[in-house]
Amino acid sequence: MVRLNETERKWLFELLRDRSFERRRVVLASGRESDFFIDCKQAVLTAEGHSLVGSLMFDTIEQAFTGCEAVAGVELGGCPLASAVSMKSFERGNPLPALYIRKEAKDHGSKKLVEGDKSLREGLQVVVLEDVITTGGSTLKAVEKLKLVGAKVLGVIALVDREEGGADALRDAGLKLVSLLHRSDFMT
Repeated sequence: MVRLNETERKWLFELLRDRSFERRRVVLASGRESDFFIDCKQAVLTAEGHSLVGSLMFDTIEQAFTGCEAVAGVELGGCPLASAVSMKSFERGNPLPALYIRKEAKDHGSKKLVEGDKSLREGLQVVVLEDVITTGGSTLKAVEKLKLVGAKVLGVIALVDREEGGADALRDAGLKLVSLLHRSDFMT
């Protein structure tokens, strides 16, 4: 069981509730319709949001993912998470490089699928960071892309689990998932 700093976790929840959570009809990346939306970037991209997610996700890695050597953010919402965790890991004396996983390889320049690839090596143990998990589909695609470049994915940390089947899909794929917050936290 992961034990997080409860003061930081509550502060992050309040920031997400105030800046990111909306009750409105929206079509999600999965194609599903929902009566609420959580745009985590609105909270994460603040200075305090960066600090809080960096701290809480790094603590989660330290407790739940022994052997982690890098963090990977799924484009676009996971990228600031990976940067925040990487920075916090350096400050705490256990530096973890950040990787950004593109949805599609660039069509120009380096044509990379994974940014930060100079940190990659065969068997690099990576934790994937996601802002929101719904069905798990985009996360599973990102995991496959990391495997293609030789990484070993230890698991996934999500800022918010919408509790719509994504956790089960990840577990069915053999991936451990730790979520900092859940749909039920916002629906009280």
